[in-house]
Amino acid sequence: MGKIRVKTIGDESQEEAEKKKAEVKREEKLSREAAAEEVSEQPQSSVSSVDKSVPSVSAKKKSKFAKTKKRSANYKAKMVEIDKHKVYSLPEALELLRKVKMTKFDETVELHINTTEAGINGQVKLPHGSGKEVRIAIASDELLSKIEAGKIDFDILIAEPAMMPKLARVAKVLGPKGLMPNPKNGTISENPEEAMKKFQGGQISFKTESKIPVMHLTVGKMSFGSDMLSENIKTIITAVKKDRITQVILKSTMSPAIKLAV
Repeated sequence: MGKIRVKTIGDESQEEAEKKKAEVKREEKLSREAAAEEVSEQPQSSVSSVDKSVPSVSAKKKSKFAKTKKRSANYKAKMVEIDKHKVYSLPEALELLRKVKMTKFDETVELHINTTEAGINGQVKLPHGSGKEVRIAIASDELLSKIEAGKIDFDILIAEPAMMPKLARVAKVLGPKGLMPNPKNGTISENPEEAMKKFQGGQISFKTESKIPVMHLTVGKMSFGSDMLSENIKTIITAVKKDRITQVILKSTMSPAIKLAV
């Protein structure tokens, strides 16, 4: 347990790795903004009992977001291609997604799923992986020392049950970042090496936000093509279960949102 066992998928230079890291952060921010926009369009039956004369904090945030958000001419031109009132079949949606792609780089393809309730979670193995490079580490005493020193160079942390009491010392650091090992997402295992192989093979975890019934998932890259993306999307929808899904939004990193039929 004294040695750190970290495996990074992909062999990149430091400069390229920093670019990738910046791109991922940018994509996550854009995804959250897009999801917030879609969720805000959903009817909220519970607000009828709330005093609407006093704007809530979330309402103020939405108002501020609406005032500051600006769309480029290119984005507006792409939006014309999408019928906002139509729910597209998967083949139609994937074909349309190619038409409204806005950039030259290989954009990430995302699903934003509204569910019937919060607290839904699970694991699923994507047939073709997510296309996202993942750094996986196995907890050890040496790694624990690095975390306490403020160095975190992994995206997934896997731990044996015996390491969990020690990791409790850094729970306040790992928890907010979503890196604390958890049996629900398969990151606590008696055989961490075997668990690592599963994540390397395309296994991902899915879960709704803590208080909002919506989940955000990466399903591949535009370069995957329609067939591979279709298989990944169908696998996710099956894992989440259709009867727990109220709406699915398909988009790429920079594209407008496309409503997808379940």
